[in-house]
Amino acid sequence: MTFSFNLHPGASLGHAVDAIQKAEKQIGLPGTVVTTFSGSAAEFRSSLKSEPFLIFAAIIVIYIVLGVLYESYIHPITILSSLPSAGVGALLALLLTHQDLSLISLIGIILLIGIVEKNAIMMIDFALDAEREEGLPPEESIYQACLLRFRPIMMTTMAALLGALPLALQHGEGSELRRPMGIAIVGGLLLSQFITLYTTPVVYLYMDRFGRWFHRWRSAAHLPETAAGTASATRGSVP
Repeated sequence: MTFSFNLHPGASLGHAVDAIQKAEKQIGLPGTVVTTFSGSAAEFRSSLKSEPFLIFAAIIVIYIVLGVLYESYIHPITILSSLPSAGVGALLALLLTHQDLSLISLIGIILLIGIVEKNAIMMIDFALDAEREEGLPPEESIYQACLLRFRPIMMTTMAALLGALPLALQHGEGSELRRPMGIAIVGGLLLSQFITLYTTPVVYLYMDRFGRWFHRWRSAAHLPETAAGTASATRGSVP
């Protein structure tokens, strides 16, 4: 048998699916009765199941690409540290505007991954070049990067923000489909812009210190083995 249902005005498909599953448990159907969703509800459930894996795969691919680009295992983490603030900003914007976390808003959050990371990429790229080519210390290199990259960071952020603003403010036919994506992009950009300008230099310095400490620890761990091998070789050559 097939049962159809419509949504109450203002209700979301996710809440409707949860209500149907709750009612199914309360009825106490026998084990021989199997229930499945079809149509939009089935597509909604399948998209929500695969979405975390897609986001995780995107982050892994970005980490690998950045690691190859900067020849470092540490500084890609510095760039990826800007993602949590963007996600929190998008969720707060959806909560304040009483929008649901739908598939369209999730697409907006995925778009934020590429838009927000360019702030950290601009600063980290300049800081690494200054540190490797000009020999500047990490504190001075990231300070110069913040000063010189502030203008292009603000310009690119404002361009993306103003581009998504019509989606977030529009009303009319089809606006209910596009508004969540625009609101997620605008909220994520606003919060991440104010936070990452301060947190990215701090994370860069801490990650740089951690990388230096790890290098010294690794060198110290290999030093006794090398010394032991040299001593045994010297004893073997004595007649």
